[in-house]
Amino acid sequence: MAWTENDAGSVREKELIEDNGFLKGSQPSTGTSGSPVVSSPVQKGFEGKDALSYANILRSRNKFADALALYESVLEKDSGIVEAYIGKGICLQMQNMGRLAFDSFAEAIKLDPQNACALTHCGILYKDEGRLLEAAESYHKALKADLSYKPASECLAIVLTDLGTSLKLSGNTQEGIQKYYEALKVDPHYAPAYYNLGVVYSEMMQYDTALSCYEKAAMERPMYAEAYCNMGVIYKNRGDLESAIACYERYLYCLSNHAIGSCMCLAVSPNFEIAKNNMAIALTDFGTKVGFSSFMFSLLIAVNSHLQSLSLDSVKLEGDISQGVAYYKKALYYNWHYADAMYNLGVAYGEMLKFEMAIVFYELAFNFNPHCAEACNNLGVIYKDRDNLDKAVECYQANSDTCADSKFSLLPGVLYRDAGNISMAISAYEQCLEIDPDSRNAGQNRLLAMNYINEGHDDKLFEAHRDWGRRFMRLYPQYTSWDNPKVPDRPLVIGYVSPDYFTHSVSYFIEAPLVYHDYANYKVVVYSAVVKGFQFLGYHLSLMLMLLLPFYALPLYHHCSALLPTIRFREKVLKRGGMWRDIYGIDEKKVAIMVREDKVDILVELTGHTANNKLGMMACRPAPVQVTWIGYPNTTGLPTIDYRITDSFADPPDTTQKHVEELIRLPECFLCYIPSPEAGPVAPTPALSNGFITFGSFNNLAKITPKVLQVWARILCAVPNSRLVVKCKPFCCDSVRQRFLTMLEQLGLEPLHVDLLPLILLNHDHMQAYSLMDISLDTFPYAGTTTTCESLYMGVPCVTMAGAVHAHNVGASLLSNVGLGHLVAKNEEEYVQSALQLASDIAALSNLRMSLRNLMSKSPVCDGPDFTLGLETTYRNMWHRYCKGDVPSLRRIELLQQQEVPKEVPIKNTDSTRITPSRDGPPESIKANGFSAVSLPKVDHTINLG
Repeated sequence: MAWTENDAGSVREKELIEDNGFLKGSQPSTGTSGSPVVSSPVQKGFEGKDALSYANILRSRNKFADALALYESVLEKDSGIVEAYIGKGICLQMQNMGRLAFDSFAEAIKLDPQNACALTHCGILYKDEGRLLEAAESYHKALKADLSYKPASECLAIVLTDLGTSLKLSGNTQEGIQKYYEALKVDPHYAPAYYNLGVVYSEMMQYDTALSCYEKAAMERPMYAEAYCNMGVIYKNRGDLESAIACYERYLYCLSNHAIGSCMCLAVSPNFEIAKNNMAIALTDFGTKVGFSSFMFSLLIAVNSHLQSLSLDSVKLEGDISQGVAYYKKALYYNWHYADAMYNLGVAYGEMLKFEMAIVFYELAFNFNPHCAEACNNLGVIYKDRDNLDKAVECYQANSDTCADSKFSLLPGVLYRDAGNISMAISAYEQCLEIDPDSRNAGQNRLLAMNYINEGHDDKLFEAHRDWGRRFMRLYPQYTSWDNPKVPDRPLVIGYVSPDYFTHSVSYFIEAPLVYHDYANYKVVVYSAVVKGFQFLGYHLSLMLMLLLPFYALPLYHHCSALLPTIRFREKVLKRGGMWRDIYGIDEKKVAIMVREDKVDILVELTGHTANNKLGMMACRPAPVQVTWIGYPNTTGLPTIDYRITDSFADPPDTTQKHVEELIRLPECFLCYIPSPEAGPVAPTPALSNGFITFGSFNNLAKITPKVLQVWARILCAVPNSRLVVKCKPFCCDSVRQRFLTMLEQLGLEPLHVDLLPLILLNHDHMQAYSLMDISLDTFPYAGTTTTCESLYMGVPCVTMAGAVHAHNVGASLLSNVGLGHLVAKNEEEYVQSALQLASDIAALSNLRMSLRNLMSKSPVCDGPDFTLGLETTYRNMWHRYCKGDVPSLRRIELLQQQEVPKEVPIKNTDSTRITPSRDGPPESIKANGFSAVSLPKVDHTINLG
């Protein structure tokens, strides 16, 4: 920030002159001198002392010309009167005749060399000409003549302060400071000297000393506006917003009084504008400080009336949103076009679920500051969450036109992916990487998106993962030794890390190990990175919230409902003797330290390159054995991960797909599905009552590629009167629906035979929606996982296709283990024929439907105890290998260190991420599209009077 000097010396010196022209407290001496006489009518009738007295009276009435004539008349008669020379000099000085005035004072000094008044006036004239050293010398002489002469000491303080400022501006800061202190030694009450010391110490970042100086300046001069302004800046930058606001208020009060006193228009005062701007900034920041968590507080109070035993001490109450809104509005009162206050109002209204108001203020913020990318971003978030992808895309396109920030360039890729346009999504991510080649989010989103269209024909995707992993690993230090005892058959500590312990795809497959582990021999430590919300409130409190929330907002009800598995998992793990650690928001290197402190033997990450992953922690290699499982259908690319858990169907022994990790195959299926207790009963085959076959898919739209649609169209065109039902969230958007229907129409399928459903919030309703379809059609090359399990559990047989990569084969693994291997096609033609065969016999389809849940429940896919036993055996084999010194990751890292790898710029690990629950397939990709609840950093302005 810029700190500037305030030289009020000239004003102060004029204040020292009384109405009669003499300096305050001056006692003119007497003496003789000669001077030319200018005749004037007023001199007639006055002689000697009477003429001198009358001249003084005239001067006191500002009649300087008449007084001057009398003084000269007196001096014409007696040139030795010192008082007359001083009076004459004052009259000349007040008429801006400085040279003649100086001559008159000089004559007085000749007559009386010790005349402090004349010497002081000479000093003032020197200063007016900018001759500060001569002025100081003259003041010193005056004080030498009369040490008690206050006007001389006050004027000397002024000129010493000016000298200090001049020295500071020329780069001699220490000498300048010395002059300021000399000024205060001469006149301890001179406020500008304190003020300018405050400026210097502020520039030197010695803010405590600066504050002390400003406070002394304000004490000596209570209406010292500039001092209050700069104090406000310091307090604001320290985060003491209340003190900053108090200083700015005092500053504005001082300016207003000054304007009234000088009849000045405040509207055109630059200082007044600076004051208002600084006040707006402080109020906005203060609003942000106090403006959050009131909604949580209100909910807790409401629930507390029902649960009297609830303790609120564990809840951090950070303020009141409504208070924040009030401060933001007050900021706009001081600066009506302050975009940041508008932006924060948008954030606050978004937190209050008043999205219409949020939209208004985000649009205003972007209008007044086209570079406020955050406003445009958050506006896009609202439109996206409202499934208005068209408007969301408009916002992000507007952002790309004004902002080159990679985190905002990332968002169009997320939108394109959600809309099913994978090629455009990948292009957007690559464009983001051109802006910032080290963007972690863009890089990982690109890897995930490539899985949707990768059929395993080449190693391009593997190489992309491998290269990412090598670069990313360099960002973190790796542990190379552990204190874990190498005892092969001792009890092991198994750590599971994930952000997805809620109603999320991963949660359906991690529950079995958490519930059925032998905790005596396999102690579980869960590292939960679930985004903080209601999960910390406890199971019963969350149930109560669910009862209350529908009356306020269905989305919040859904959010709270989605977190119930988190609470349930936590209680089960703790009850069995495990540990549960919430790590949301904790730096990944610190999480790695936690893992080592917990003595974890085998660390299993469940996320891969999906949202809120902790691959940074895995890169530190905090556990002796590290594993990736469930959450991602490909290699992580990280050399620090030893194993990737799979099975012989998903990754056959002869697979050509490459992985950085070593593949470990479970005895049967690599997944164990725990059905939702809200699923409800299996409904009869709809074809029995409809008279036609309905095919369907509830998979993520990103998985439904043009090739998939081509195959589906062939099936429907071959089955008379058949229909297609597809459900996914983006179908709330008309343009996405129309694009999808147009593609099908181009393939010969009439839109009237297609039903497109949006996301269904409640889990029970979502599961019952499977009653609309007779046959489920899987996607490829990225097959369904959760949707396939849900379909089978609800009695709907699924046709899938095996392929060359893991993502392609997940459906093959599930169906084969359930006993429906005949529905696993080897190619597109077999896929079509399997679907047609199922559709050709409605009676057989009905029988299969009514027996499928039982068949699945008894299969390895739903056998939690047996699955966990096989998993524990796998863990034990991994540990035995470690005890023997067989560590795949260490060999891999050593090999990398031996190779000459060109240095690359490390990946920045700074992008913020957010996740949203999804049932449409695997976990969603990383998103940097969460609301920002913090105002942008602002630069306060200090007063510039220099």
